[in-house]
Amino acid sequence: MTKVIIYTTDAPMPVGPYSQAVRQGEWVFLAGQIALDPKTGEIVGGEDVKEQTRQVMENLRAVLKAAGSDWSQVVKTTVYLADLNDFGAMNEIYAQYMDAEAAPARACVEVSRLPKGVKVEIDCIAYCPTTV
Repeated sequence: MTKVIIYTTDAPMPVGPYSQAVRQGEWVFLAGQIALDPKTGEIVGGEDVKEQTRQVMENLRAVLKAAGSDWSQVVKTTVYLADLNDFGAMNEIYAQYMDAEAAPARACVEVSRLPKGVKVEIDCIAYCPTTV
């Protein structure tokens, strides 16, 4: 199986030496996304964790699409919050992107700091049976 690097201009450029996603066989592993506008590179949402979460989910959606997958194929997510008190607000937006009957497995952890001082970062793993 050949490793395929996934890249799209519809999601922000990585802020370090990593890929937006890597496809290996029928699986795609998405790097964590933060609330960056893909066109400007600026943080979206200010201090509003809901707006930041919405941008994160849109960025992930763009990378999933570039890989040939979508939310229905996501099997695992990890949510990193700068403040676990933001869990309810993040979860409210997150739930708008997931089918409650087929939601992926998920972990959510509080971390001491996130890149660029954002409030939320999310990564995921998805099944991707189509060719890229």
